[in-house]
Amino acid sequence: MQILLVEDEDPKRNHITSVLRQIQPDAEIQLARSVRSAVDRIKERTPDLVLLDMSLPTFDVKPGEPGGRPQGFGGIEVLRYMDRFKIVVPSIVITAYEAFPKEGRQIQLAALADQLLKAHPNTFSGLIFYNALIGGWERELSGLIEKVKGTT
Repeated sequence: MQILLVEDEDPKRNHITSVLRQIQPDAEIQLARSVRSAVDRIKERTPDLVLLDMSLPTFDVKPGEPGGRPQGFGGIEVLRYMDRFKIVVPSIVITAYEAFPKEGRQIQLAALADQLLKAHPNTFSGLIFYNALIGGWERELSGLIEKVKGTT
């Protein structure tokens, strides 16, 4: 199984990678740190699964560079790209935020998951709340990966 992990924060990316190696030891894990690098990786070699952070910079952040405009919904941009070019890859959103600001309101994760499922029914496979200090997300990830493997 080939997995693309799209995450810009090193500690979270390392933690998720470590968990992936436990639950999918034979998986080939590719990394991307921004919307642009995720799109490039998907174009180069379509993975079997995409794990997406929701909040991503536009471009990879390099020393002394901001990485472009931060996108609170950068993960959605990656899903839109896949839809636009009819690339059907199961995608799981893993976010450390419990809610997202939109139009002066807060969107809770359950509502966001509903919106993502309606907007991206061919690619969106689930949303996980990530918390480095509280376990449970690992089991959710394992379950969603098994579900995805069963449908591909």
